[in-house]
Amino acid sequence: MPSTNKKTAEQAFREAFERLKKHKPEVLPAGSLVSQNNIAREAGRDPSALKKDRYPLLILEVQAYTSAQAEQSQASKKTTDNRSRTDKQKLADYRQQIDRLSSIVSAQNSYIEDLLDEIEQIKAGKVLLNR
Repeated sequence: MPSTNKKTAEQAFREAFERLKKHKPEVLPAGSLVSQNNIAREAGRDPSALKKDRYPLLILEVQAYTSAQAEQSQASKKTTDNRSRTDKQKLADYRQQIDRLSSIVSAQNSYIEDLLDEIEQIKAGKVLLNR
């Protein structure tokens, strides 16, 4: 019985994904972004073929990769932006961050106090119930 070396659709998608991540596409133009549609096109398939219900793990990997790339891009842009800002702008931004973080800390402390009060009420109720 002759062996067949046919790739599964998932293998083709994964190989296309790897080529796009390495910036070495064979079908799409160089510099093409990694996206579900581009992965399908790079694999020589219709974009509608790469669906979450058919390839859930692959789609999650693609989404994780694209999210990480977007965060990296934003971080590098922020670094570039920081260099061109004046000291006054930076100081204003830092004060705004401090205010926002202080507000979050305050809200969390309030929530913790509420939970502690609730625990005390539950303990008091249990003591009454056990008598």
